[in-house]
Amino acid sequence: MRNFMIIEAPSNLGLKEPRPGVEPGVRFLPEALRRNGFAREAGINHVINIPAPPYTMDIDPDSQIRNADAICAYSQLLAERVCEAVQKDIIPIVIGGDCSILIGTALGLKCSGGSYGLFSMDGHHDYMLPFHSGTAGAAGMGLAIVSGNGHPKLCDIHSLRPYIMEQHIYSYGNRELDEEYVRIIRDSQVHYYDLPSIRERGIHAITAEFLTMIGHAGLDGFWIHLDVDILDNEIMPCVDSPEEGGLSYLELEETLIPLVNSGYFKGMHITILDPTLDPDNRYTRTFSERLAHLLRPVVEGLTVS
Repeated sequence: MRNFMIIEAPSNLGLKEPRPGVEPGVRFLPEALRRNGFAREAGINHVINIPAPPYTMDIDPDSQIRNADAICAYSQLLAERVCEAVQKDIIPIVIGGDCSILIGTALGLKCSGGSYGLFSMDGHHDYMLPFHSGTAGAAGMGLAIVSGNGHPKLCDIHSLRPYIMEQHIYSYGNRELDEEYVRIIRDSQVHYYDLPSIRERGIHAITAEFLTMIGHAGLDGFWIHLDVDILDNEIMPCVDSPEEGGLSYLELEETLIPLVNSGYFKGMHITILDPTLDPDNRYTRTFSERLAHLLRPVVEGLTVS
């Protein structure tokens, strides 16, 4: 059996307000999954919470990123716990929050002393720099920041830039297909698979290629970033930037199963599900049940096929 833990990271610092005076509700995701019995159903007993700084709409004048100083401080707190877990061979399941928690988890991996890959499952590629962004939100800049691109306040904490090398990152699931938006990531060394290319190439081929890359590169393992907006908007509408289409739950599971069963799997985080957009708990409950059902055999040391 492999040891697992849950780290609750209820930060919403990387998003702008959905409406004037209204905080992004993603900070309630840990509470919502707790209420739905996620940890119990997944068989995970160890749960800790890292309280996030208060939300503001302030844009840092140096980096031009909203809440940059608070995100930097919070990322270091999260990194400490991720680093500690990985060094003890514990697999953290980090429940956000918005996608800016990727900075803390990637920093934690780098602080652990190893070299890691990243399988980023997201309905957007999140490889943006501040001058690309219309929101100044770090949530849309995560892949750029963790691969060392951007202002050093976030991408070079403790002089550790890059936390993960571009060639060790897979961006999987983008369906915002505007040519200018896509060109940004295509000009990088990130392995890029948007939704059409996933359907064309096949899920198994892409995940097998990723795992082969991890082995051939001699990495110590990999992390999964799971933004729930990768799911079809019909089954997961409770997100801040919905797009038409997306993966079905069966496609999500087909993607995750070979990854979480790999000996290289070191942890994952979950972001962007906003329970305030799900008043009857229908979508949150289904997500919680399906992800817990997928993880439980891995937690118990069984192999799922």
